[in-house]
Formats: sequence, C-alpha cells, structure tokens
Amino acid sequence: MIKRSLVLGLAFLSTGVFAQQLTTNTGAPVGDNQNSKTVGNNGPVLLEDIHLIEKLAAFDRERIPERVVHARGAGAFGEFVASADFSDVTMADFLAQAGKKTPLFVRFSTVTHQQGSPETYRDPRGFAVKFYTQQGNYDLVGNNLPVFFIRDAIKFPDMVHAFKPSPLMNNASDPNRVFDFFSNLPESTHMLTWLFSDYGIPANYRQMEGNGVHAYKWVNDKGEVTYVKYKWVPQQVVKNLTQEEANKIQSTAIEHATVDLYTAIEKGNYPKWDLYVQLLKKEDFDKLDFNPTDVTKVWPESVAKLVKVGTMTLNGNPTNYFQQVEQAAFSPGTLVPGIEPSEDKLLQGRLFSYFDTQRHRIGGNFQQVEVNRPINQVKTYNQDGYMSMRKQEGDINYQPSTNKPEVVDNTKFKYSKNVFPAGTTTTQHVIDKENNFAQAGDLYRSFSKQDQDNLIKNLSGALNAVKNKVIVNKMIAHFYQADKEYGTRLMKATNTTFNDVQQYIK
Repeated sequence: MIKRSLVLGLAFLSTGVFAQQLTTNTGAPVGDNQNSKTVGNNGPVLLEDIHLIEKLAAFDRERIPERVVHARGAGAFGEFVASADFSDVTMADFLAQAGKKTPLFVRFSTVTHQQGSPETYRDPRGFAVKFYTQQGNYDLVGNNLPVFFIRDAIKFPDMVHAFKPSPLMNNASDPNRVFDFFSNLPESTHMLTWLFSDYGIPANYRQMEGNGVHAYKWVNDKGEVTYVKYKWVPQQVVKNLTQEEANKIQSTAIEHATVDLYTAIEKGNYPKWDLYVQLLKKEDFDKLDFNPTDVTKVWPESVAKLVKVGTMTLNGNPTNYFQQVEQAAFSPGTLVPGIEPSEDKLLQGRLFSYFDTQRHRIGGNFQQVEVNRPINQVKTYNQDGYMSMRKQEGDINYQPSTNKPEVVDNTKFKYSKNVFPAGTTTTQHVIDKENNFAQAGDLYRSFSKQDQDNLIKNLSGALNAVKNKVIVNKMIAHFYQADKEYGTRLMKATNTTFNDVQQYIK
C-alpha cells in the first residue's frame, strides 16, 4: 500500500503543530478563521485579509475539469505479485521474477455518465491499473467488457456525443441518438450484445472482470515481439445485476459500488484479481478469420490460451478522494520497456487523446502529482510550466552536452522494429477481415436461456424507445446476421417483421 503522504504528516503530528494550529497555504498560523478583517465591527471587508482571499480563491478553484468519459470513479491502493518469470517474452521488470511485488493504484469507473451519476446505469465499467514499477509507471487501462463499440479513434468523439445528453432535449440522454449512430456501425454488434446482457450492469467493482481490451506488444531483450491481451479474473465470484435489481438499488443508493469497495477494504476483506494474458505471434495472424488487433473481437482461448501472470490485491483506501482518485491520471501510452502498443487504430488514437486529456484537466506536469509520480528517480530535461515540483538544478538543461555527457547506455530500451510490406502506401480504409457479426453470435449462443431472455428484454426495451423505425430495422438486421434466433426474437419483441429488416441484411 502506498504511504508516502503519511511520513510528513506523522512528523507534524508528533510535534502537535499539525493537529492544533490552522495555517495558510504558505504555513503561516491563522489567528481567526471565523471572522473577516473589516473596518470596524460593521465596516467593509479589507482586501488585505490574505487568509480570507486565499480561502475564497482556493474554494473557487476546487474543481478541475470533469473527465469527458469515466467521470464517476472509485479507487484503491494495493500490490501486484508476479506468479512467474516472463523475461523470455518481455523486458518489463515487474514481470521478470516469480514473487516480485509491485505497488499499484486502481481506479474503477462508469464510462458515459457524469460525476454523481448512479453506479447502477447500464454502461461499461473502466478498470484502470497504475503499476509503480522500478522502470517507471505502467498503466493498464481497460474495461470490464472484453471488446469495444468501434475500431477507429476517428469515430470516438462522435460515439461519445451520441451517448451524451442531447444538446436540444433538456440536456437528457436519448436512445434515438445512440441507436441512430450504431445502426450505421455493424462492428458494434458484438459490444452491444455484451452491454445489454446482465454483464452491462456489474453488481459492484469487486465482483467484476477486467480486460485490457486492446492488443499490445510484449518485446524481449532480443527485440522479439509477441502480441498480448490482458484479462483480470476476480477471486471473488463474478456477479451482475438484472435491470430490475439495478432499479431497486438505485432507488436507495447511487454510489453503492464505491461504498462497497471502500467498506470491504476497511474491514480487511481485500479483493483480489488474477491477471491472465493471451499470447499470439504475428505469423499466426493469417490463421484467424478476423484481424487480431481489431478491438471489436476477442481471441478465442482455443487459439491463445490464458496464462496466469500474477495476482493483484487491493488493501488500502484513499485518504483524500480528490488528491488520490480524482487527480489520478491514466493513459495507455504510459508504458515501460518491454511493452508497446499494437497497430490497433483505436489504441493509436488513445495514445494521444488520454495524455492530452490529462494535460487539459490537471496541467502539463500532471505526472508530478503524488498519485501519478513514479517511485523511481525521474531524469528529464522537460521543465517549468504550471505546478512544476520536480527538483531541477544546474546549468545543463539540454542534451547532448559535452560538459555533461550521458553515460548510461539505453540502447536496449529502443522501440522494436516494425517491418512493413514492400510497396505499402498510406491509406484511409476499413481494416481487412471485418467479420462484424460472428463473435456477437457466438456470445449470444454461449449465454444461458435466462441470460438470453434478459438480453432480449433489455435490448428490445431500449429499441422500443427509438422513434425512427428505420434505425430499429437496421439494428435488428445486425443482430439477425449475428444469429437468426437472436434477430428473430428481437423482431417479435419490437413488433418488427422480416420484410422490414431484410433490405439491411448484407
């Protein structure tokens, strides 16, 4: 558990100063925290009341910009223990020795809705883990569901706009907008099948799975590349909610999952997850009927078995929500040697977007905030800017320098080489082997009868709220192409006929 912030506080407590004396932000004692400085008892307030001005100015700036997505979240500290030595496939040091412990911080979240929204909404759940490794921080940023709605980052702003409240409709969310968008994206069929099943409402954060979603590259010290996908499997029993169960909870509590996580850790009931990976070589890609870097697909375990990497235990609650949870900043671009992004087009866009978001929310030096700060020494010539707190000294703030030559050989940490086919040209084109519907159909057929019934009820309920029947017909055509029974049941539940749908079946 991370306890860096406690050291200074304990020193003050031992003197009695911190516990008894209120101070300004600069440490000066405050004489009166109840009455402003005025001209006489009934006169105007003076601008020279520095404590008053500082207190009001700090209050005015208490809120930082809300995350556009993943705004509602909860967090906890813990540790990761590696279960084996994976140095044959990755240089990542925290995976190089069985039993090696790495401190970490986790933030769980809902995706679409704003801060203060109920945690019972049907929505993907964010599952972001920050490993404080000896070679810098590593962020494994994912969701509870294994796939995503879209496969190209250029569609991401539009997708979020469709999910967010309508700019015309009293700032309210509108299923007409959501399905209007997805009716034109057949690749969303798989994710929508997950979302409208009971997996779309996890019972809490402790009892849900996590997925890295994207494919990444593991690179060993020889430069050999292995593609990898991550999966967190809770040692707690996985539990989801039906829509009726979620409605009942929401009538009395909107933050049940946050409270559940905090209470469990306070009682010493530390939640645990085992981390598994699937490994795949580039030369095996052509054996599959889909593109393995397509984020709308899962890798079948028959192709890439699950291999246990280690176990995460959450054993420490935040001591200040804003400082440690709200200011926590994650990005799939926060990588360590031995782990690189794949060619996944959505992931490539997130590499920019997440860093850009954090710089907007928290400032250019967001990595210096304690919860984001690496545990190893940072050596960089990036300098200055808002809230620059890293120690900087000396005359040389550039490199290379004859006066201060760098002596460390970092050659082994160079990025791996990508070899492209001869004659490759730039393009803007859909990926090869889209195969938009097969895995959605496999998922439907894998569900129990009760799970299938709940899926049809949840999804048809949402589609029945859509006014434009063309949108409904196009959506049902997607689900019909995934599985005929799946689509036929949705037709019946929405009073739609095959004649309405067939023109959209390709």
